[in-house]
Amino acid sequence: MRSLFVIAAVALLSACASQTPAPAPAKAEAAPAPAAKKAPQCWNGDVSAFQNVGTKATISGVAVECKPTSDGKAAQWMGAKH
Repeated sequence: MRSLFVIAAVALLSACASQTPAPAPAKAEAAPAPAAKKAPQCWNGDVSAFQNVGTKATISGVAVECKPTSDGKAAQWMGAKH
């Protein structure tokens, strides 16, 4: 029984050792540049589109303005000042 196990292990190891390694790429390509960071926008459901910060709109009859959040990562509709 042990000899069967040893023969199987030797066969497995020799099969792995006889495989050729994958060829290395001929030329290393430069990493793509990171995408430009998008400015935050607000979703306007009345027109079904995103709108940029600073845009004033009337949503469901309420005058609002798209303003950035305090961390600058997002934007939200705030009541427009008259």
